Amino acid sequence: MSLWMSTAASTTTPRSVLLDPDEQRVIEERRARRLQQLARRELWSFALFAGGFLAAALALALLLPSEREPGAAAVILLVAAYAAAFRLDFEIGTGSAVPTELILVPMLFVLPVGLVPLAVAAGIVLGSLDEHVRGSLSLPRVGMRVVFAWYAVGSALVLGLAGERGPQLSDWPLYVVALLSQFALDTICAAGREWLALGVRPSVQLRAMVWVYAIDACLAPVGLAVAFASESSPYGVVLALPLVALLSVFARERRVRIDHELELRDAYRGTAFLLGDVVEADDAYTGVHSRDVVELTLKVVDELGLSARERRDAEFAALLHDVGKVRVPNSIINKPGPLTDEERAVIERHTIEGERLLLRVGGLLGEIGRVVRSCHERWDGQGYPDGLVGERIPLLARIVSCCDAYNAMTSDRSYRKALSQEVAMAELRGGSGTQFDPQVVDALIAALSG
Repeated sequence: MSLWMSTAASTTTPRSVLLDPDEQRVIEERRARRLQQLARRELWSFALFAGGFLAAALALALLLPSEREPGAAAVILLVAAYAAAFRLDFEIGTGSAVPTELILVPMLFVLPVGLVPLAVAAGIVLGSLDEHVRGSLSLPRVGMRVVFAWYAVGSALVLGLAGERGPQLSDWPLYVVALLSQFALDTICAAGREWLALGVRPSVQLRAMVWVYAIDACLAPVGLAVAFASESSPYGVVLALPLVALLSVFARERRVRIDHELELRDAYRGTAFLLGDVVEADDAYTGVHSRDVVELTLKVVDELGLSARERRDAEFAALLHDVGKVRVPNSIINKPGPLTDEERAVIERHTIEGERLLLRVGGLLGEIGRVVRSCHERWDGQGYPDGLVGERIPLLARIVSCCDAYNAMTSDRSYRKALSQEVAMAELRGGSGTQFDPQVVDALIAALSG
């Protein structure tokens, strides 16, 4: 199986969403690059690794002796079967896996072992040409994919040095070594290619390869079973094709699911900003205030080193933390003097109303609604609406609460002028451990001072 990657249906909660925002971005970039021309660094990477592969493959073809004579028809069948398997693009995390192990293993026992890497390269080019004809791959990238055949060199070298013989269960330690050598060589070459071409750190590449190699390890024994079937006839490889066809259905369904998730992400973002616009249209101050709180919140999230998923959720929570105020009369929101007890009770319900509104939207924003509900809780338990204490308050709500308070202090209000940054920061320090999470206060001050 080969790997290539790049770095760079609705459910009720974000926990069921398959991909992190960073993974979504990487998948989109990788898909878009399939139709782009090769950049200069990619050309250098291709020249280096393709040249190395051709040298290694030709050396194996010339130096490894063989008595096998499968016939032209069998060779064409194996190459075509490999091309069919290679066309199956199963997206795993930020990488793509293809079930070529089902065909590679029989190749190693039917073809002269030294010719297997070249046969693999031919299958890759054939499968990629099909993608180009269908308009999903630019022509320059068809040739570049030859470098994916590097992984076949490792297993061919191990089995060739061990001496050509038919498949035997007693040789399983040899097959494990061949598979590990395949993984090792593919890791080195794939990580090197991505580092030279796109500046991707090898550690990032290795994380993406874990799932791909797990799939390889599961498919290799199936490929060995096909190799046993091919022992009496090289045409036994056709037994693997129904499984390739079945996997293609799963791969197509997964791609559709990822497509839907990317569309759903855009829908959530569009809905969040639409609701933000509704708030701003109803009350200009609240709308501008919310956008300012978003900027502060993201700075604190970055200062705390939270994940991309948490950063996305924090952005939505900050943008929508006051969305429930659309249910509060403007006469109360803009009242220049102190509020009565009845008016304060009305305005303190805006977090509950915000949660209800977002729960009606559902999905990711429904989960954000639960954060919005807690954005006016206090670290000491004296907040509203639930009187939560300390770390029982969601972390994102604690962040939004602190940023909300700072922005309110440094903004002109109907009943007072804005405080200076120094005075507002002093107020934050004074409320640390009572109104605000001390860790969040420290992070906000650090972000403001940076």
